[in-house]
Amino acid sequence: MFRALTLRYLALSCLLAGLALLAPAAQAAKTILVFGDSLSAGYGIAQDAAWPSLLARRLHEKRLDYTVVNASISGETTSGGRTRLDAALAKYAPQIVIIALGANDGLRGLPLAGMRDNLAAMTARAQGAKAKVLIVGQRLPPNYGDYATQFQKVYGEVAKARKAALVDFLLEGIATRPELFQADNMHPIAEAQPRLLDNVWRGLEPLL
Repeated sequence: MFRALTLRYLALSCLLAGLALLAPAAQAAKTILVFGDSLSAGYGIAQDAAWPSLLARRLHEKRLDYTVVNASISGETTSGGRTRLDAALAKYAPQIVIIALGANDGLRGLPLAGMRDNLAAMTARAQGAKAKVLIVGQRLPPNYGDYATQFQKVYGEVAKARKAALVDFLLEGIATRPELFQADNMHPIAEAQPRLLDNVWRGLEPLL
């Protein structure tokens, strides 16, 4: 009987030790924070069809231990994002922050100096919180003239100055295909979301 009890004790000890080893792994999932506007919020489509949701699915399929928090808000500007970021960093403690803002600044013709300052400040704050940063660029229609040219440059300038990763254009391969947009001609349909994810993935994968 003593021998049986001893064996049970040893088996229980091994089981508890195994659970102790598994517990940290179960809690080890890292967080990717997506901080964007309607193009990332899934405007006009089902939320599970938006590219951040597809990103979560791809990470799971590749057995990469990350969760995705989509904190994107339709209509958001870089100024609005800047005011929200500190709280999001404190709440989610992300390892990677994807900043996909600026489109609404451009469409409203807001000063590019302010946009640059906001993107730089958000990147610095995220890096200060020990997160890697991926900046996702946007472009404006040609009818915006020189403003569109200078707008596009802002993303690269901030990424270079802050040593952050960069995706040049979220809508690469989509912008010139009207059939991939909703009736407003601004927001991609669900069928276009995998391409948006592929565009983001090129900049994100090296950070994982």
